[in-house]
Amino acid sequence: MTRTSASVDAPVTGAWEGLVTTALLGTDRRTPPGGPGPEAPVALLDAAATETVRRRAGLRPTRAAERPQAAPEDPRPPLPPAAARRLALLLADRPGPSGGGRRGAAPDLMELLPQWLAAANTRGFAPPPHALPALLDAARGRTDLRPAVLEFAGPRALWLARLNHDWRFALRSAPGGGAALPHVDDEDRIQRLWQEGLFAERVALLSALRSREPAAARELLAATWATERAEDRLMFLDSLRAGLGPDDEPFLEQALADRSRNVRATAAELLSALPGSALAARMAVRAGACVAIDHTQTPQTAQTPQAAHSTQIAPTAPTIAVEAPHECDPGMERDGVVAKAPAGRGERSWWFGQLVEAAPLGTWSRRLGGRTPREIVALPVADDWQSELHAAWCRAAVRQRDAEWSRALLGEPSAPEAGGPGAVSLAERAKLLGTLGTAERAEWVAGFIAAHGLSEAFQLLGVCAVPWSGPLGRAVVDALNIARDAGSYPWSFSGVMGLAERCLDPSEAGRLDALLAVPDEPENASPGAGGYWAEAFHRLVTTLRLRAAMAEELGTA
Repeated sequence: MTRTSASVDAPVTGAWEGLVTTALLGTDRRTPPGGPGPEAPVALLDAAATETVRRRAGLRPTRAAERPQAAPEDPRPPLPPAAARRLALLLADRPGPSGGGRRGAAPDLMELLPQWLAAANTRGFAPPPHALPALLDAARGRTDLRPAVLEFAGPRALWLARLNHDWRFALRSAPGGGAALPHVDDEDRIQRLWQEGLFAERVALLSALRSREPAAARELLAATWATERAEDRLMFLDSLRAGLGPDDEPFLEQALADRSRNVRATAAELLSALPGSALAARMAVRAGACVAIDHTQTPQTAQTPQAAHSTQIAPTAPTIAVEAPHECDPGMERDGVVAKAPAGRGERSWWFGQLVEAAPLGTWSRRLGGRTPREIVALPVADDWQSELHAAWCRAAVRQRDAEWSRALLGEPSAPEAGGPGAVSLAERAKLLGTLGTAERAEWVAGFIAAHGLSEAFQLLGVCAVPWSGPLGRAVVDALNIARDAGSYPWSFSGVMGLAERCLDPSEAGRLDALLAVPDEPENASPGAGGYWAEAFHRLVTTLRLRAAMAEELGTA
């Protein structure tokens, strides 16, 4: 009897494997135990069910696994029912594929989740237990959500993370996998965790201790500094930025002699942020030797109406002269100056910028004739050194958190240069604004938008406090309205519109109703622009009202 490949009997031994193979090949190609025919698929399933029972019945009993410990109690008050329902909606939202740059009229709920979490954490609510898996999944996909999610999710999230490998990131975000940090007075536990803990645990311990007891954190680090790896020393040293003060100077001066160039550079940066430090004084001497007032410029001539044929010598305009260093000596390198310039950058200008950046800004008033920062910035700089000098002053103002110098370098928001004489990029302007108070920052950005529109304002808006102040919010809406009426290409404003949805004060929703209609499109407008603008403003109003409802549900309105 000859068998064809279309009909092969299942093997007698290895019954389960035979059934699996038959299911993969199909009953028309492999005969199941019940024989061929129209009932073969049913016979195959019956045989699989029988074999499953047999296999389970044949298992030998084993020792029962240890039952997991019960989840810890969360003492915080539960979310109000309306807020819990809102959380479920926010977590269930998933951004769909965008078509042609259009986002539709529906609010982007996932973009509202960070604000919702911040408000819930401010109120100290605990999440519903059934929402924890979705919260951890959201934090797994978006690292920016993790701090707020883990704070809100509380101890039960860490308990769950130990049971699901996909959520292990939660354990790495808490020292000891969720163990509470030792109390500042519990020296034994602090020393044990510092000596025996994992690197991430030690970083978390040092950062937390630094925020509560800066001196104790510094002493803890100093005790083991010599035995730490270079890459670890760098991370530990960075934690000293919090609470940085004059008492840190001796330790940082020692770090200037570290074997690692990166550690030396970080120590020098921290010391230069202390205007009274010895390093800052050394940098002031070096930078001061490179910059001076030059009164020897060629005199200018002027004609007077009274003596048209006689020439008068006009007073010489003071000019800043720059003489960049000709070498980077060992002392400069020890104080954090990087000797090797990046590709395409001149060595002398590279060294010069580092010296000026690290010098205390108070140096320049004494060095340049007692002038104020605004007067100094207004002085002309000889030989095309202005951009280099002003850019270094920008970095110094940010590092030293000097609001007066930041104002001088920013200039007036309505100035034609649109960012002041020293702001060499939008990112630099944003950093300078970060040194100003909340109200002043918003006022400056509102003035910038009123004068220059929104085309360069995205980064500047990002440093403004949320919700935006009334004048800033109105400036943004007015600029969007002007762009709409001008028939501007609408999708280029989608980023600002997205910011407005998250940052405008929800109370502004009422005054935006007039913008919901589809406007008449100018002849030179982009095709379909009017519909897009109406759709975008509708989404903005809907989102603002949704944010207002969220705040009311959490009791923060």
